[in-house]
Amino acid sequence: MRKIALLGATGSIGTQTLQVMRAEGFQLVAFSAGYNIALTKEIIDEFKPKLVSVASKDDASALRQIYKDIKIVSGNDGLIEVSKEPTADTLVNALVGSRGLLPTVAGIRNRKKILLANKETLVIAGEIVKKLASEFGVDIIPIDSEHSAIYQTLESKSDLRRIVITASGGSFRDLSRLDLENVTKEDALRHPNWSMGEKITIDSATMMNKGLEVIEAHYLFDIPYEMIDTVLHKESIVHSLVEYQDGSMLAHIGVSDMKIPIAYALTHPRRMKLGSYLSLDKLDLSFKKMDYDRYPLLKLAYDVGKKKGLLPTVMNAANEAAVKLFLDDKISFLDIEKIVINTVENFDNIQNPTIEEIISIDKLVYNSIIKDN
Repeated sequence: MRKIALLGATGSIGTQTLQVMRAEGFQLVAFSAGYNIALTKEIIDEFKPKLVSVASKDDASALRQIYKDIKIVSGNDGLIEVSKEPTADTLVNALVGSRGLLPTVAGIRNRKKILLANKETLVIAGEIVKKLASEFGVDIIPIDSEHSAIYQTLESKSDLRRIVITASGGSFRDLSRLDLENVTKEDALRHPNWSMGEKITIDSATMMNKGLEVIEAHYLFDIPYEMIDTVLHKESIVHSLVEYQDGSMLAHIGVSDMKIPIAYALTHPRRMKLGSYLSLDKLDLSFKKMDYDRYPLLKLAYDVGKKKGLLPTVMNAANEAAVKLFLDDKISFLDIEKIVINTVENFDNIQNPTIEEIISIDKLVYNSIIKDN
């Protein structure tokens, strides 16, 4: 029986991972949660893990009074403990943001199989993480629908022409840039195809989410940026495509259901029955060339990815801060990209940073933007 440590159990990816685990009878030996203590208690009562981490020290203290036979920890150190749990063979990282990096590193160093939904791990420290995974003989399996699609269809890189990552366009895909001047948070959070957390939904609307996926794909599959394309595909049925030198193209097609890539990562090479099927006679698929003037953050991500060094960390930290400010009603939607672009353009890049430098700059950039706005 597979024994799982799950980071971000109460989030969108986390709860869907639990659904798959429940159906397969997998054992949850450790998990982390944020501030949703009611759901945390439900998970503890059902799965009876050995170790639980929550965000708040006070919440951890209160839970210890209830669950005396379970180790309850908190904060960033708690995330590391979950990643290192000795009885787990697999670590599912469903955290949002740069805080997912150190737990991934801890999981690799403890030789866990890594199932990765945390884009930022590879965006800000891809070279370091891939080197560590190779050193410790650890597999990194993507959970994102787009990267899972590539993972399943990429047969031979020697014959590869390009990979194509599809993008829904997010909540504002039918609006001009002029229309974006007065959009609200509520408008931005109405994604037409997917049910996701707030941060990733905003990233989808700015197309930063796709930019992060491009950088992640570069490291996951060791493919140069010149061979990674993006295309608008409103229906979110074709999740990615792989094109070969002979002109043939393999597409991964399926319903917009995150349980599909989650289940594939957890049960590979076997596929579980999920009941999410397409009606081919009802499909009407469309594709549109990406407009980088309309989505400047996607272009920025390509540029930053190629330059490497600390720039991906700076871009990601600036975006996390700007999205928080937008969700807190402190800036407008278009201010997000202004903050991110200005922050990147005014940073003197440093190549080959250490993990410590990455974490330090991440905090510095994030806190500076929050303070100044």
